[in-house]
Amino acid sequence: MSLPLPAFCCPLCDSPDHALFHQDHRRYHKCARCRLIFVEPGQRLSHDAEKAEYDLHQNDTQDAGYRRFLSRLATPLMARLAPGSEGLDFGCGPGPALAAMLNEAGFAVTTYDPYYANHAQRLQRQYDFVTCTEAIEHFYSPGNEWRRLLAMLRPGGWLGLMTKLARDQAAFATWHYKQDPTHVCFFSRDTFAWLAQRDGLGIEFIGADVILLHKPESL
Repeated sequence: MSLPLPAFCCPLCDSPDHALFHQDHRRYHKCARCRLIFVEPGQRLSHDAEKAEYDLHQNDTQDAGYRRFLSRLATPLMARLAPGSEGLDFGCGPGPALAAMLNEAGFAVTTYDPYYANHAQRLQRQYDFVTCTEAIEHFYSPGNEWRRLLAMLRPGGWLGLMTKLARDQAAFATWHYKQDPTHVCFFSRDTFAWLAQRDGLGIEFIGADVILLHKPESL
């Protein structure tokens, strides 16, 4: 006798093959295919509640500490870009410091955010690079957003991500990162490696939380 399928599939790869991974005030499942850890859909915040949480963030574009934090991605990414490359900062939030830093360095960067820079036309073209810092863990539909990010990259382009990486079950149980109610998807090195292999991307892990993916010229 076959087992019934779960009521929801992995939001990244659409696999129904996942199991409960951890439970506290929310229930987290882990996908057996792509290894994504994700919050059950019914336990995610509403649109308005999510926006209220984001409005609490104080990300000043000129804050030196915030710029140092973002430089962990900006510095290695800029070393791989041609002068004057065009980019999009996806999920820039209310204080688009990374876009400001890259523009100051001579790159042409625009922004998109569903709450703070909702300019849909900017998603209809391609760029030499796309950045997504501390945003991918917020995606309710990461599979759809991942395809969107790759579609916006020109051949030879770079996708620069920053997110904390999930580790084993014991570490996850006490992990502060999952306490943020707007964090609903948790990626690991295995998850990004799976995505890179599936989609034919080059991948580099830099430090503890920076991932650079390269779209080949022929893709």
